[in-house]
Amino acid sequence: MMDTRDCACGRTTVRDEAALWFTRLQDAPLGDDDQHCFDAWLDEHPQHRDEFQLLQTLWSAADLLPKARLQALCEAPSTRAKHRPLVRYAVAASVLALAVGIGLFSGLNQPGRYTAEFSTAPGERRQVSLPDGSLIDLNSRSRVQVHYENNRRGIELIQGEALFSVEHDSHRPFVVEAGAGKVTVTGTRFDVRRDNTETRVAVEQGTVRVQGREAPDNEFVNLTAGLGTRIDAKGQVAQVRAVDTQSLTAWRSGKLVFNDARLSEVAEEVSRYRDTPLRVSDATVGNLRLTSVFKSDNTEALLKTLPSILPVSIRTLDDGSQEIIAR
Repeated sequence: MMDTRDCACGRTTVRDEAALWFTRLQDAPLGDDDQHCFDAWLDEHPQHRDEFQLLQTLWSAADLLPKARLQALCEAPSTRAKHRPLVRYAVAASVLALAVGIGLFSGLNQPGRYTAEFSTAPGERRQVSLPDGSLIDLNSRSRVQVHYENNRRGIELIQGEALFSVEHDSHRPFVVEAGAGKVTVTGTRFDVRRDNTETRVAVEQGTVRVQGREAPDNEFVNLTAGLGTRIDAKGQVAQVRAVDTQSLTAWRSGKLVFNDARLSEVAEEVSRYRDTPLRVSDATVGNLRLTSVFKSDNTEALLKTLPSILPVSIRTLDDGSQEIIAR
């Protein structure tokens, strides 16, 4: 839903504000004070950056339109000029261009190009919508780059975890590259997590093809709903196995679900939702097992509860991080 605000000229939206900033940047470089205000506006809410990036993308896509058509789209009727502020015409032009842009993306003869980057801070979850209607749900500390081409919808999972809900398009496969692995689909729903040493893939709906990033086209495994696999740092795909997709994607509802998980794994997972890391003191503590459910936005509750479940204590170190030690 588009955020709205009250102002002297009536109700305004984030798209209005994005259009105004975009227009000013096209006119001339910003001064130091204005640049500071613009940067602060971008950082105020993820939707601000999304709307501005969308305008930049549409501006680039406009190069694909005939000049006369583009001028007609952006031309404001002179009879209305005295009744509305300039920003409304910028918004009108951007909305019309958006409609054209969607046509470019979904057109049968000339699908459009799109480039964007999205990320989340520690403890933040975020959903972004792509031009073809596909959705990306980003977990905490995650970053993706999106590159749509004429015959390929490409995603690079730079770090973290994302759940992809992909709109079917048999002519343009949706390809997610993460670490040494690659996942290819035409339309489905699946989760990809990239860690330091491996990439994990789990399918909630549909079918995906998983392979090493540098593997030949004929070397892959197929995953269907309820199945998952892992790809190591060398691009080797592990044996397919049944997975609990509900538990693996519980982060979308703000939950951390641990089923007989080693405490070292718990500490690594919890660290993704905190400003400072959580560690285990040694291998003995790290091999203790935990089965429980916690809220991802309240990891302090986990630390308070842990000593009542396992024979451990929590120690705060000089740098502010915390460590799980044997009791």
